[in-house]
Amino acid sequence: MTRLKITAGGYEFIAETHPDAPLTVAAFAKLLPYRQKLIHVRWSGEGCWVPLGEFKLENDGTPVGFENHTSHPSVGDILFYPGGYSETEIILAYGACSFASKMGQLAGNHFLTIVEGKENLRALGVKVLWEGAQDVVFETYE
Repeated sequence: MTRLKITAGGYEFIAETHPDAPLTVAAFAKLLPYRQKLIHVRWSGEGCWVPLGEFKLENDGTPVGFENHTSHPSVGDILFYPGGYSETEIILAYGACSFASKMGQLAGNHFLTIVEGKENLRALGVKVLWEGAQDVVFETYE
């Protein structure tokens, strides 16, 4: 499994790619290093997300669709929602989370799992909740 370093809100995390989302992983890897803003979720509970609007993640020119999608990420799971019913997004669960939008329940591809630094996820989530958007960087970990 490939490992990525995620830096956000003054915290560092190491995540491993998920073998059941190979198209999502391959397409996302082409974006690295990937910089965005991490904001608190509105409907999903204890999570942070990266809103991506109409962005389409593509793998060799083909939009990535659903692979191993779930609506119930565990703490440290990172999902990619390819869009359709709601805007494209990345969601990171730091606590109890049921992935949803104003349209209702959603499901995203579980493509990353945080394996180091998990003890700081709640602190990051609370910081994003109370202090607002934080820069986030996903990059290759060596």
